[in-house]
Amino acid sequence: MTEESIYSKLTQLGGDSKLPDSPEEAVMERVANPQKGSGYVVRFTAPEFTSLCPITGQPDFAHLMIDYVPGDWLVESKSLKLFLGSFRNHGAFHEDCTVSIGKRIEELLEPKWLRIGGYWYPRGGIPIDVFYQSGPVPEGIWIPDQGVPPYRGRG
Repeated sequence: MTEESIYSKLTQLGGDSKLPDSPEEAVMERVANPQKGSGYVVRFTAPEFTSLCPITGQPDFAHLMIDYVPGDWLVESKSLKLFLGSFRNHGAFHEDCTVSIGKRIEELLEPKWLRIGGYWYPRGGIPIDVFYQSGPVPEGIWIPDQGVPPYRGRG
């Protein structure tokens, strides 16, 4: 498989891309896994994730950790960034945002395993942490701790 064939269908990487107006409009792209057959973990950290409270319209902030064990596909990182950025004007509760992100990535990639941790900063004095996992960790794969401490003034 040549580099050209792996990347030739990408539409966002290497050019100007507008931030999508909503997660529904966002297009995540995938590329063939050039290390298919190797057991490894991919981690994305989004320490400045934002969405809106669906009731008050006030901003909510989270530190997202996304880990997955690829199968045939990898997520193209620019399209993932644009997808995550599309939540900036999206109203949804913390639980819905975190789980829907995990499920959308899972649907696109069909990974061997996926986990997302949504570590939300407090509003009303209570931080809410939300976790979604696609199933058991594949045998023989080392999964590092997400490294986000329980809330004590995260930063």
